[in-house]
Amino acid sequence: MPEELYDVTIVGGGPAGLYTAFYSGMRDLKTKIIEFSSQLGGRMLIYPEKMIWDVGGVKPILGGELIQQLIQQAKTFDPTIVLNQKIEKLEKQSDGTFILTSASGEKHYSKAIILAVGYGVLSMQKLDIEGADRYEVTNLHYTVQELEIFRNKHILISGGGNSAVDWANELESIAASVTIVHRRDEFGGHEKNVLRMRESSINVKTPYEVVQLHSDGDVIQYVSIVNKETNEMERVQVDAVVVNHGLKCDYGALEEWGLEIQDGVAIVNEKRETNIEGIYGAGDFIDHPSKVRLIAGAFTDGILALNSAKLFLEPDAPKVAYVSSHNIRFKERNKQIGLVDNDYREVRG
Repeated sequence: MPEELYDVTIVGGGPAGLYTAFYSGMRDLKTKIIEFSSQLGGRMLIYPEKMIWDVGGVKPILGGELIQQLIQQAKTFDPTIVLNQKIEKLEKQSDGTFILTSASGEKHYSKAIILAVGYGVLSMQKLDIEGADRYEVTNLHYTVQELEIFRNKHILISGGGNSAVDWANELESIAASVTIVHRRDEFGGHEKNVLRMRESSINVKTPYEVVQLHSDGDVIQYVSIVNKETNEMERVQVDAVVVNHGLKCDYGALEEWGLEIQDGVAIVNEKRETNIEGIYGAGDFIDHPSKVRLIAGAFTDGILALNSAKLFLEPDAPKVAYVSSHNIRFKERNKQIGLVDNDYREVRG
């Protein structure tokens, strides 16, 4: 039995990959998504309780809820979804099609590929203090899965990037106190969020670093921090410690495929084309002169990558999809929810 050949295979099931799958359906392409983990959602799975404000037309929404909406949207045109497969090998056949082979040996056949792998397989940067791992089962956290477990507690956050600043702001309203410790005076978060943090009751300690954890058994009670300029030591009483020191990224065998990768990201042009014909990129995995590192930017990447793939497969096709109010692929679905008449004009049912 011949293997099934797809028009487009999207590697990566985060926001970029999910929206690209939806848009691929709008362009009437046979689509497959392959995701390394057991769940769709990508990096956002780490922050299900994080409030997201910057998706156009969507009110502030929890990361976990946005994931579910993206998954539902991605399934609109019934793409094939494959979980728990890490793609390791890429082969280009004589007819121009590709074979993707997973670590477990499964093969996937596709005419075009869109890489939306984010930063690859992610793992948290751990706190570099001997014995810190013993507290991971009690009150040392590397992400915030549930805000409520921090209510009325004294919290210390170590880190200075977007996540550290965001969590400080989120927790400030429910915690007894929040202290944020960063090795530099400048924070890497969005300017407005950093300003909000500095103007709040959050105790901002810079340039400080966590150097020791003090416990009673397996529960941290105090944290020693040191001023990086004066070597002055302080102790901070805590009920919980949250560490946001960034993520370790691992692209694995993908880095051996011959893609142009610089500083950990793939270089693409304005059409989201990589240096390998038939392979495109979207989301955090790629860089280009006008790159926007927001979810909205990932959606745009996916659209442009998919349009390029469509024209690669069908050079005479329209350059972009018709808007949903005029796209024939929505005709039956609109009828099902009672929103359109026979002329495709939107009306109330």
